[in-house]
Formats: sequence, structure tokens, C-alpha cells
Amino acid sequence: MKLYLLRHGKADWPDWDKPDDERPLTKDGKREMRRIAQFLGELNVAPSVILSSPLPRAWQTAEIAADALGLEVREQATLRPGFSPAKFRALIKHAKGADLMLVGHEPDFSGLIRALTGGIVKLGKGGLARIDLDDAGEAGRLIWLIPPKVARR
Repeated sequence: MKLYLLRHGKADWPDWDKPDDERPLTKDGKREMRRIAQFLGELNVAPSVILSSPLPRAWQTAEIAADALGLEVREQATLRPGFSPAKFRALIKHAKGADLMLVGHEPDFSGLIRALTGGIVKLGKGGLARIDLDDAGEAGRLIWLIPPKVARR
């Protein structure tokens, strides 16, 4: 089973005065995510389903990826900030071996990568990781970790 972790794009608004959970992608964030989504196609990324955090910045990221891959996005409330390896294990029980793309946040995804693979990484905004999981979804091997600047090339 392949697990793709996609961190949301840029959502840094200098004068943002609303709750953090409401921040959308910036114009640059949307543009960068479209490039990354195109790059996903070039990598032949083909998950069975895309699950996203309900926060606007993650949801918008997931929609851009889904459009490029010809998939639909499903909201997964547990992908909100605070997503943990224990929540992942509960989620994976329902996956039944399907390749998954999860769209969410840091530091949650870096923590999940460490829990599954032992790798100590930091997934940047718009970054993408692929982990090949064992049959139980308890452990895996980090196949690649791609920063967004790679998609620009």
C-alpha cells in the first residue's frame, strides 16, 4: 500500500486577524499547488482516494491535487491539526489496502513519517512524501520526500 502525504500550500497572510483554522491558500500558494499537482501526474501518483483536513488551506490544496489526478476529495476530520500516529492507525483500518493521499498539516505529517519509518524529516509547505506501508499499515519505508521547489523545475 502506498501512502502519500501532501502538506497544504502557502497560507501566510501577514495581516490575518481571523481564527487560524480559517486561513485559505494565498494566491502564490494556489499557483504553487497547481505546479505541484501537475508534477504529481508526471510522477504517476495514483491514489485510490484523497482524504483532506477540513481546514480551508488543506481543502483547497486537496481540491487542486484531485482536479489534476481526476479524483474527488473526501473530508477527514481527524486530519485537522493534532493528527497523530494513533489516529492514523484508526484511519488505516478502513483503507483495506487502497493507496491513499492524505492532505494536512505540520508537525503532524513529519511525526507520522517518523513513527512509520524512523526518518526524521520536516515536510515543507506543499511538500510531498511517499511511504510504502506494510500490510498492517503499522510500519513503512520512506520512498521519497519532495520539497515544492522540485516541482518548479
